[in-house]
Amino acid sequence: MRRSDKEYYDVEGDDDAFQTDDERVCVNVDNGEDDESTESETGSPSPNSSPNCLQLNHSPSWPQSYRESMDMFKGLRPPSISFPKGNNTTRLRGTNPFGDYQSSDEETSLGKPFISESTLDEEVPATTLPESQQIISVNRSMPSPKQCSFTQALVNGINVLTGIGLLTTPYAVKEGGWLSLTLLLIFGVIACYTGILLKRCLESSPGLLTYPDIGQAAFGITGRLVIAVTLYAELYAACVEYVIIMSENLSTIFPNTSIEFGGIYLNAHQIFAIIGILVVLPTVWLRDLSLLSYLSVGGVGASILVVICLLWVGTVDQVGFPRAGTTLNLANIPISIGIYSFCYSGHSVFPNIYTSMKEPSRFPLVLIASIIFCWFMSTGAAFSGFLIFGDSVESQFTLNMPTKFAASKIAVWTVVIITISKYALTLTPIALSLEELVPETWLTSYGGSIFIRAALVISTLVVALKVPFFAFLMALAGSLLTMLITIIFPCACYLSIRGGGLTNLQRAVCICTAMLGLLIACDGTYSAVIRIAGQN
Repeated sequence: MRRSDKEYYDVEGDDDAFQTDDERVCVNVDNGEDDESTESETGSPSPNSSPNCLQLNHSPSWPQSYRESMDMFKGLRPPSISFPKGNNTTRLRGTNPFGDYQSSDEETSLGKPFISESTLDEEVPATTLPESQQIISVNRSMPSPKQCSFTQALVNGINVLTGIGLLTTPYAVKEGGWLSLTLLLIFGVIACYTGILLKRCLESSPGLLTYPDIGQAAFGITGRLVIAVTLYAELYAACVEYVIIMSENLSTIFPNTSIEFGGIYLNAHQIFAIIGILVVLPTVWLRDLSLLSYLSVGGVGASILVVICLLWVGTVDQVGFPRAGTTLNLANIPISIGIYSFCYSGHSVFPNIYTSMKEPSRFPLVLIASIIFCWFMSTGAAFSGFLIFGDSVESQFTLNMPTKFAASKIAVWTVVIITISKYALTLTPIALSLEELVPETWLTSYGGSIFIRAALVISTLVVALKVPFFAFLMALAGSLLTMLITIIFPCACYLSIRGGGLTNLQRAVCICTAMLGLLIACDGTYSAVIRIAGQN
């Protein structure tokens, strides 16, 4: 039920309900200082209010769908599967555009009001917070219950990190040389450090639940929008990579496929890219994605299976282990850096994993274990793949595996199936965010959502056909987007939110890490763009 005179927001972890009449509400964090600056019960801000306080309007900040869609993306709360109905589509304002999103816990229903009727007229005093850490921490969606055990959180973390970057690590060794493998370890350590920074940002206020929330707490609405757009851009890049993966791997199995009609010639890559899109298109129209979520969680096992198939081809099938490769190639190191950094692109989901845990204090162990597993798998695939195929290694090592061997076919089809299952889960957060921006009347029919999702799918096909360079696209996404999400943004947000309570050493380490990430991002992005342009 919508109320025109008031908007009510729930703060997770806090029994207080905040009600506003278009006032500003600041939820601040105690960092050890004794500032007693408070906000009056009438809602008027104190003179010492922080500029990072959010102006609460009648419409919560975009994107409202981020938490729920990313929970589905990592398989935390898979719902039941069904197709949407045209007259049941509502604009996402705490609800899914395809209908009410129902979780397993009745209290997490997004269709319920944030505050019960019994609390509508209660006056709740504002929280007293120090001036230097006045930040907004208002939950714009019903939080999921904190029910994930340590093991479940660890599986989620590993599943997020273990992805398509694994296929390209041998090519990264070819570009940068054997010593470039040390960068995998270095980036793993940095990713662990910045993941801890995100955890500390979340701990600064109980209402911070997602990465965009952290950005808003640090830099206001601008910070929220910049981080959200960057996160969605990374997901879009992954969808483009999925199309290329389907195209190239199926082309190795059916290399002689071609079609010519009306003077238009389509080779195997183009045909299978189109076929792949036709296969995944119906999945993006599903109302709920539980089946795909379960398949996606199997991505960890699939990655292990693909690496085992690689080792099998090299040893049992005796493809060979030729000695090749340079020790270090500084000229191509930026490409290797972009690929290696893409292997640790899980920070967009880490806040969701943290806030879903029964014991959030054990999140650092989840983070460390997940990154160690990712490093072990990526290093093993890089070392084995380049050792087996040498300088002839392709952008995906599955493309080098001879199709006459059963192990090769198993690896290729495993990659294709997992890619198909992950495509809709990856695209859905982007689609939901765009559906928030269009007029509500346009989404009252099912056709509006179908059009948006179909347009997104077709656009990924067009990009994949225009820029079919898997390794260089990954290097570009890793250098620009992953570097921002994994290194630069966590450091910047941490300095903004908690900077007042940091020692000089802590502040220096954070600033140096952010500057290193910025330099790498600039160099890697430039190198990737030049290589892509040179291929056209």
